[in-house]
Amino acid sequence: MELADILAEHAVLSCTGVTSKHQLFEILSEKAAELTGVPQADILAALTGREELGSTGLGNGIAIPHGKIGGLTGVTAVFARLDEPIEFDSVDDQPVDLVMMLLAPVGAGADHLKALSRVARLLRTESVTEQLRADDDPARLHAVLTAPVAANCAA
Repeated sequence: MELADILAEHAVLSCTGVTSKHQLFEILSEKAAELTGVPQADILAALTGREELGSTGLGNGIAIPHGKIGGLTGVTAVFARLDEPIEFDSVDDQPVDLVMMLLAPVGAGADHLKALSRVARLLRTESVTEQLRADDDPARLHAVLTAPVAANCAA
């Protein structure tokens, strides 16, 4: 699964003034509702419910909040680059500024796990995170995120 298959260009956000995880989840769920037609409240409930099980903050300023939603036809992603990192209860206790939200249909176990794995691998690539933190233009951020794997992982 390539990120270009699940991340639309208009699903990449450059966010300013976000001060909390809840505010971020509201922004992400609003964009996801716009993309999918699923009510924002359902998406927000899925994200916060999953987060209550344990933080989706991976460390190094990266988080991958995710959830399963009834009525979706496929995996959908929304990316947000924050101008200022926010507290996220990450495993390394560091604030987060790069966030890829993933939503999957209920029962989409393999696709959901493939997407999580793909995103985690990509966002742990130092050259990719450097590029994402150096730019705030959504179109250029989308290009970085959806570039072929070989280009993203080159030394």
